[in-house]
Formats: sequence, structure tokens, C-alpha cells
Amino acid sequence: MTPERFETLSYVLDHRQPDITLILENVFDPHNISAVMRTCDAVGIQEIYVLNTRIARHEKFGPRSSSSAAKWVTVHAFENVDECIQAVRTKYKRVLTTHLASDAVDMYSINFCEPIALVFGNEHSGCSPEIIGKCDGNFKIPQVGIIQSLNISVACAVTIYEAFRQKRNADHYNEARMPMEQRLQLEKEWKFDPRK
Repeated sequence: MTPERFETLSYVLDHRQPDITLILENVFDPHNISAVMRTCDAVGIQEIYVLNTRIARHEKFGPRSSSSAAKWVTVHAFENVDECIQAVRTKYKRVLTTHLASDAVDMYSINFCEPIALVFGNEHSGCSPEIIGKCDGNFKIPQVGIIQSLNISVACAVTIYEAFRQKRNADHYNEARMPMEQRLQLEKEWKFDPRK
């Protein structure tokens, strides 16, 4: 690894945000997942959860959409809602779904500076009633158009860039925040050796 590459990877790890994640529930198109991974990498989200209860587990994600982001983002795959939510709650304080319910809060009213997990449902029916019932509330992305929905990768991008804005304003990117054990594991996975 060249010194320049070492410096780049160090910079990336210094800016990873361990207190925000996404859950993608039954997303049919692997290219949508890949696009989400690329955006997560861009804003420093290291982990995402892919929950498949109605479709087969994705074997791989679309490389053209992700620009190899799958190599740099940790994906946890689940096939059971309870197990997925239980795993998420060990790290994140709140779990919110994107769901147009009467109690859904505006995305801009969410505090993204606290540990939070955001659930995005599939392209056709959104979040399932099962996962909605296990979460802490719902949020919506403000819109003034007819359709009132966005492609899942676009919805994720809009939401996590608001999180990025809030977290940057709160200086969350000014110091390394990832737990050392996790960082060391990623360094190992990324073959993080300045001598190579």
C-alpha cells in the first residue's frame, strides 16, 4: 500500500459515523441497494442492514451502481425481522421507518446527532406493517408533487444528506468516532498496511 493510499483510508476511517445506520427491507432491485451503499460511503455510514423476509437473499449488489462501495461498507444480512431489529437496537437508540402515517414526523425535525437507525421499505409497498410495529415512529420526506414518493435510493440519499448536514454542524466529523475494535477490524479487512 502506498503512503497516499494509507492516508486516504485513514481519512475515511476518521470520518466514519458509528451512530447512524440504514435498514433496507425487502428491496427488490440490487442496484438500488448498491446506490444506497455508495451514498452511505460518501457520508461516512459504515454499516447497513439488508432485511429480506419476502425475497431471496441478494448474492451480490450491482457493481455499476455502487462503484465498488460494497467493499467499503459493512452489510449485515437478515431474514427475520425480530433478529434484525434486536441486532440494531444493541447499537442505536431510535429506529424510525419511512412511512406516510398520520403520525409521521417531518424529516427535518429529526435529531440525526443521536444514535439512530432509519428503515426504508421496498420499491412497491414500502415498509411492512410488521417492521413498522417494532419501530419507534415514522418519518416522511416533505414533498409538494402529485406522486408523493421517491425512488428508494433517492429517498435514502435525501435523508442521510440531511443527517450529514446536522452531524457536520455538530462537529461529528472533526474527530474519529468509530470504536477502536471496529476500526482495527476494518483496517485488517482493507489490508491496511502502509508498508505494502
